[in-house]
Amino acid sequence: MPKAPAAADSKDPVSYEAALQELEELIERIESGDMPLEQMLAGYQRGASLLAFCRARLDAVQDQIKVLDEGKLQAWTQE
Repeated sequence: MPKAPAAADSKDPVSYEAALQELEELIERIESGDMPLEQMLAGYQRGASLLAFCRARLDAVQDQIKVLDEGKLQAWTQE
């Protein structure tokens, strides 16, 4: 049986990678259809929180890249 979101899950993840992994696992559990309605709602809310966390991290990295590229967002090319 899928586990219910724990109280500790309400904290921000330690990294982008951890948030992404938790989000992927959560989506898998929700899509399985085996979760009771209350757990599904809590899972959806946690997923929205994780998604916001990931987006914020990506935005922060993009801002840092802009600074490194002197204010211009450059296309990524491998040489």
